[in-house]
Amino acid sequence: MADAKNVIWGTGRRKTAVARVRLVPGNGSITINDKPADEFFVTTDQRGSLRSPLVACDVVGKFDVHARVHGGGPQGQADAVRHGLARALVKSDETLLPKLREAGHLTRDDRRKERKKYGQRGARARFQFSKR
Repeated sequence: MADAKNVIWGTGRRKTAVARVRLVPGNGSITINDKPADEFFVTTDQRGSLRSPLVACDVVGKFDVHARVHGGGPQGQADAVRHGLARALVKSDETLLPKLREAGHLTRDDRRKERKKYGQRGARARFQFSKR
């Protein structure tokens, strides 16, 4: 399902972060918002989350990944890129679907921050109760 230039697109989301991922056959370089991935994502958790679909499918070094991501925080952005990358990999090769689904990369993580309620200190936490 690649277009004329062998470019495959995938969109990933997490919380308020949205990533548009472009997959091109290449040597394995990963760029996020025109920066190298190791420069854009500073923690090892974020870098590991980013590369996990490539490792799960054993295609490390076969594709160049270019992503545009906005919204959310660093971890949400990393997870959005991971989701978009997994979707693009499935478009490139349908046989990768079971591996990615088993690893949980194709499921959108829809958890969000719960709102604060009135009469309480937070979403679930109550104000301290004093009997006397």
